Amino acid sequence: MTTPSRRDLANAIRFLAVDAVEAAKSGHPGMPMGMADIAEVLWNDYLSHNPNNPKWFNRDRFVLSNGHGSMLQYALLHLSGYELSLDDLKHFRQLESKTPGHPENFMTPGVETTTGPLGQGFANAVGFALAEKLLAQRFNRPEYAVVDHRTWVFMGDGCLMEGISHEAASLAGTWGLGKLVAFWDDNKISIDGNTDGWFTDDTPARFEAYGWRVIRNVDGHDPVEIKTAIDTVLKYDDKPTLICTRTTIGFGAPTKAGKESSHGSPLGKDEAAATRAALGWPHAPFEIPQEIRDGWRAGNAGLVREDQWNTLFDAYAAQHPQLAEELTRRSRAELPDGFAAEADAYIAKLQADGPAVASRKASQMAIEAFAPLLPELVGGSADLAHSNLTLWTGSKSVATDDPNANYIYFGVREFAMTAISNGLALHGGFIPYDATFLIFSDYARNAVRMSALMGAHAIHVYTHDSIGLGEDGPTHQPIEQLASLRYIPHNDVWRPCDAVESAVAWRMAIERKVGPSCLVFSRQTLAHQSRTDAQVRDIARGGYVLKDSVGAPAVILIATGSEVGLAMQVAERLGDSVRVISMPCTDAFDRQSREYREAVLPDACRKRIAIEAGVTDFWRKYVGLDGAVVGIDSFGASAPIEALMPHFGFTVDKVVAAAQGLR
Repeated sequence: MTTPSRRDLANAIRFLAVDAVEAAKSGHPGMPMGMADIAEVLWNDYLSHNPNNPKWFNRDRFVLSNGHGSMLQYALLHLSGYELSLDDLKHFRQLESKTPGHPENFMTPGVETTTGPLGQGFANAVGFALAEKLLAQRFNRPEYAVVDHRTWVFMGDGCLMEGISHEAASLAGTWGLGKLVAFWDDNKISIDGNTDGWFTDDTPARFEAYGWRVIRNVDGHDPVEIKTAIDTVLKYDDKPTLICTRTTIGFGAPTKAGKESSHGSPLGKDEAAATRAALGWPHAPFEIPQEIRDGWRAGNAGLVREDQWNTLFDAYAAQHPQLAEELTRRSRAELPDGFAAEADAYIAKLQADGPAVASRKASQMAIEAFAPLLPELVGGSADLAHSNLTLWTGSKSVATDDPNANYIYFGVREFAMTAISNGLALHGGFIPYDATFLIFSDYARNAVRMSALMGAHAIHVYTHDSIGLGEDGPTHQPIEQLASLRYIPHNDVWRPCDAVESAVAWRMAIERKVGPSCLVFSRQTLAHQSRTDAQVRDIARGGYVLKDSVGAPAVILIATGSEVGLAMQVAERLGDSVRVISMPCTDAFDRQSREYREAVLPDACRKRIAIEAGVTDFWRKYVGLDGAVVGIDSFGASAPIEALMPHFGFTVDKVVAAAQGLR
């Protein structure tokens, strides 16, 4: 049997991509054809992974940031022996297939993160590498490097044009993430053609300025040069590395190589046939000769690597049983024993003490209470720590080699901050949180959306939640942001009304493993609300009766956050016929049983008013067209809060008038 050449092995990637795109009649063949030689060397000679156990904790992480070239990754996974069949490749981009148009971490075994929005995969990779660094600092011991893996990322010109790549690369250099290696697919082509007209950065110099090691001018089609570059990387662990690989998009296509025509469209039947002839690939579509399959799976290296690591970990556990137990717990995303009881006790104490504080302060108090119980809690703020109140007494910067490092100074980088948090969450071993003003969630929103799409257990903290922040004015006063975040599927948004609800919101976010949570807090002081034990328990349901009417309610007031206090004042004015519902999380409330929702918000009472300092349309789902919403459908103004609230109608008289106008 003839031993296949490296070019043969790489061509298997190329033609699986070409054939799948042809079958789907859509897709991006150019990048897989251009990066196939790099991928072949990396995956066959260096990548530490096990196709039989895609979730092996100490595996290398591979991220395809230029996710439009997803067939490159699917071909690699199939050829390497992951549970991705030839039929799966034949159903590329089809409904319910395991090979969607862009890599999805929840659909395809071996895909670490969902990519496609350019630059975000690269930022996720920074999060992966940061996770590895922090876990290694915490758990490794002399002779026992139980956390020792690399993060490899492919990215193209588009990733580097996106601003998030600048933000993330800067942080990676600052943190000295020596296990992070990025391959730049320098093919000088994007959708609109040759990039000379819009991308003339000196990219190597830019990365060197960020503190990266840069390997320039690597021929991305020469396995020897690729290997030499990677071997150079493996000599150092002090800083991240950018390998600049010159490639030809659509490599091998006689009339489309090096042109934008190969970027996002099938080659076409004739060009595909001509490419087969040009590259000496005589095989039919989707046909991979056995010797090439054998070449891709030679040696079962993944099994060997994991077996070696298991042996190492057993010895480590014998010498350091508590560390091994803690690392195992965190790798399984299990909360510590006793966390629930401690959280219950803290929340009960808050309810008894009744502190009146801004909910941003209540958030800091919750972090102070919960973080000592959760060594996996890591996070920080986008240069607003003293406004977001994310610092706590145990905060230690991740820019150090402290084994208990847990605090991230993200700088003014909201988008990268959120995507890096996603990477930390997806890596495992951490519950990350990030923070900024609610208005600047807009800068981060697409990464929040990706949190929800991927089911990443990340916590996004937003303070200064309304016109209540005052004099900073309309540029800083969120109006539509709450509704915008709530409209993201699978994204829990909590806006608590006092310290007790704030603590419950933090607890629910910590315990929610299936997706992200947005915790939204006030700048201004909020009054404590009296509750029974049953009411405290019902906070976790997202909406509950805070003050009930005598008999069936004649009017129902629904409020969140700072407006709950206003609703309680209105209820005092209107009398015993009014029910007040605090609804800190509409997402959680909507998941409750119909019986519970009916008990809180009975259909029989159609006289309903929602009160929230934000856009009004969102609340129509709860009050109906015949109800009323006291909110804001304009931008804010610059003034003290004492002037703003009455100016925009957040007064007892305004809400009472709305109630009296209901029919």
